[in-house]
Amino acid sequence: MRTLKLTLAYDGTNYAGFQRQTNGPSIQEALETELAPFTSDPAGRGPTVSGAGRTDAGVHALGQVASVNLITDVSGSAIQRALNAKLPADIRVVGVVDAQPGFHARYHAKGKSYRYRIATTPVRSPFDRWFVWHVPGPRDVEAMRRAAALLVGTHDFASFQSAGSVIRHTVRTLTRVEVREAAGELVVEVDGTGFLRHMVRAIVGTLDEVGQGARPVASLRGVLAARDRAAAGPTAPAAGLTLVSVRY
Repeated sequence: MRTLKLTLAYDGTNYAGFQRQTNGPSIQEALETELAPFTSDPAGRGPTVSGAGRTDAGVHALGQVASVNLITDVSGSAIQRALNAKLPADIRVVGVVDAQPGFHARYHAKGKSYRYRIATTPVRSPFDRWFVWHVPGPRDVEAMRRAAALLVGTHDFASFQSAGSVIRHTVRTLTRVEVREAAGELVVEVDGTGFLRHMVRAIVGTLDEVGQGARPVASLRGVLAARDRAAAGPTAPAAGLTLVSVRY
């Protein structure tokens, strides 16, 4: 039995998320289907792929990491080539390497980096339509940066998790929340040791309100203290979000 670490890139537009779902195709399902021929499990069990992050429907990845246990003698590079020959064109396996026995992509992750793109130009490029949130108009970028700085550190982020979530422990640590301008876009980069469901998208929606003058910078302190989803801004659309990398 070998434990393999897979690094993945995908366009999440046509998927119900990374995790296997009943309401549509998933990245996990696609990978498990194509990995099945490589396992020789005497019990006849198919492979189970675990992802570092359960990216939601429509969310993309440049450096998602997954782990899987297989009984096989096929090299990692050969498995990578075979997967890329069989998988849909919107899923690519960037690398396959042997990991230490027991490695788990989710439970052993030490941190993740996300990127969110907001197109502020009057007309959105058709080539970006699945990868940005188009909200035309100027922003006070410096105000957004000051507000973002208030989120760095260890806080209770209950106000930024999806309404109805059942997670009891909502304290998380963000090591970077950076807002930058790039060619008619605002790019929000968020690094942290862990994230709640829809947390990055709620942060982006709140920062965008600051940028548009609908919310003062100092209000972010009150949002954190409220521990109430209604205190924060809207959840930005999934299309603008990309999981950039996972740290171990």
